Amino acid sequence: MRIGITCYPTYGGSGAVATELGLALGQRGHEVHIISYASPFRLRHFAEHVYFHEVDLSGAYPLFEYFPYSLALAVKQHEVALREDLEILHVHYAVPHATAAFLAKQMLGTEHDIKVVTTLHGTDITLVGQEPSFFTVTKFSIEQSDAVTAVSEFLRDETYSAFGCSACDIEVIPNFVNPEEFHARRDGGCRTALAPPGTKVVMHISNFRPVKRVQDVVRVFAKIREEIPAVLVLVGDGPERPETEAEAERLGVREHVVLLGKHDAVGDLLRCADLFLLTSASESFGLAALEALACGVPVVATDVGGIREVIPAQGAGALVELGDVETMARRAIEILGDPQRLASAREVAAHSARRFSIDEIVPRYEALYRRVLGR
Repeated sequence: MRIGITCYPTYGGSGAVATELGLALGQRGHEVHIISYASPFRLRHFAEHVYFHEVDLSGAYPLFEYFPYSLALAVKQHEVALREDLEILHVHYAVPHATAAFLAKQMLGTEHDIKVVTTLHGTDITLVGQEPSFFTVTKFSIEQSDAVTAVSEFLRDETYSAFGCSACDIEVIPNFVNPEEFHARRDGGCRTALAPPGTKVVMHISNFRPVKRVQDVVRVFAKIREEIPAVLVLVGDGPERPETEAEAERLGVREHVVLLGKHDAVGDLLRCADLFLLTSASESFGLAALEALACGVPVVATDVGGIREVIPAQGAGALVELGDVETMARRAIEILGDPQRLASAREVAAHSARRFSIDEIVPRYEALYRRVLGR
């Protein structure tokens, strides 16, 4: 099949999954064309059957106070679809990607009946899509898609509840991990570079947006430090980083916090961790938690959104009520302070992640494509 994929190229779960999907489809012999305003961060090297097409953002016109990216994207999708004879446009995020794809399909007309598959990832539904300025176009773009998927049952139900979308049947196809990149550690890895011997490594990875509540991560860690020698490794960057550093200073743990900034090879870092903390106010799936589990790292997270669909009910960590820093710290200490429990949690974590292996999930997308194409 000849498939066009549009996603955000920046750090985040939707861009990571969309790019990994494209790479996996290419390995399976499909021709994949990624269309975005920049090369996705997970597209690190040449991959057979995978091509990148950059949306032209150079155009300037005095009348436009803000550049109309949606229109430029639709033009590029139309151009690539014609030139490469694409059969499917698979867009990740409803607005603006599904909106642009609908416009591109209309421009192609009946002589080139391209199919549009839209995958919903989270904030396109829970935040952006429900803004009055975007609600109608989000609902329209979803309903005009030839097929719609959501990364969790929570997100599917949230979409039905918020938008109705009576004209669409949303299929749940969860996010996935590549076991070649995300697997349990086989040696000491980078632990000696992050923490002295006998010190536990607690980790958090995110884009440091307010919804991630990274300051809660620091508060939980401060309570862990009261009982267990540990360092906190923060991976990523974003608007909440200054406040996060300030909170670490206020709680007297700044010297035990390592801020690494953005990193591509997060699997290597996760294998150095003993525990992963996720304190989000909302998570439609929780890809970072899944990646941690796949690396054999227990996860203590807030019980929100689709997280419970990722983390096992018991054995691989704990789910805690949003904002309950005390309980989250207590659960973390129980795991980190008991070597046998920690070893068992590592095994359960790695085992539980196998159901989200790329080899289990990508064929579900292939089957969806074939249904949409009538094959």
